[in-house]
Amino acid sequence: MRPPVIARTPGDVLDATLGAVTVGLVPTMGALHEGHLSLIRRSDAENDDTVVSIFVNPTQFNDPDDLTRYPRTPDADIALAHEAGARIFYMPAVETVYPAGFATRVHVEGVTERWEGASRPGHFDGVATIVSILLNQLQPTRAYFGEKDFQQLAMVRRMHRDLSLAGEIVGCPTVRDPDGLALSSRNARLSAEERAAALVLPATLFSLQTQAREGNDDVSALTEAGRALIGVEPLVALDYLAIVDPETLEPAATLVPGARAIVAATVGGTRLIDNVPLRPVEPS
Repeated sequence: MRPPVIARTPGDVLDATLGAVTVGLVPTMGALHEGHLSLIRRSDAENDDTVVSIFVNPTQFNDPDDLTRYPRTPDADIALAHEAGARIFYMPAVETVYPAGFATRVHVEGVTERWEGASRPGHFDGVATIVSILLNQLQPTRAYFGEKDFQQLAMVRRMHRDLSLAGEIVGCPTVRDPDGLALSSRNARLSAEERAAALVLPATLFSLQTQAREGNDDVSALTEAGRALIGVEPLVALDYLAIVDPETLEPAATLVPGARAIVAATVGGTRLIDNVPLRPVEPS
């Protein structure tokens, strides 16, 4: 296994990948878990070289305290990601990404207005801005994003298409613990009791998925059934549960191919999100 390369500038990354026909990029903010590692393994399988960016992006935090508290474990992250197949680690200073006088934000209309966009104003603008910068700076062949943050993935795909950005956007399935909970760095904040309560979220989504695939196509009835299932768990405060179009993230009137059930809730003091596809995407 080739030793890891720490890159501080886009030029360092381009020098390190010189000669590679295909380069995969896995953008992260660090604090890596198995969900991130699954993206890295896929990139390693599909490309000559894999770059992992580790950058805690200040523009996507609504609360400065959240930015300060965000876990930073670069040595552990590099060791885990290198074992999973990444060779190059882009770890720029804030000033490298946002130089003095930086005055531009990327806003993707429509797909970002509801759900997480309504709950976290400005968050998606920060994500869109950093992703567009990374794609422009590093020019990857493919960039990998998890489906767990499905609204984010839909936004990135729209921005990538609209702005004709480099490479291909690859969505990868959500990785879950054996009990069904979607992997997230936030799961570590849950107490044992809260974690047990949080299992109502994936259980509800999978129940809706089963009903839809068995022929229930009544969107309103499915949505109400899901809210009722979550409502019996006193430690879970539901933010939203909806069935949405997979491209626009607008509420779905019918179960179009690829329609998603999405959910966000606070368990104890921890906000969790999850989603599942209700109907398979029809082959093109």
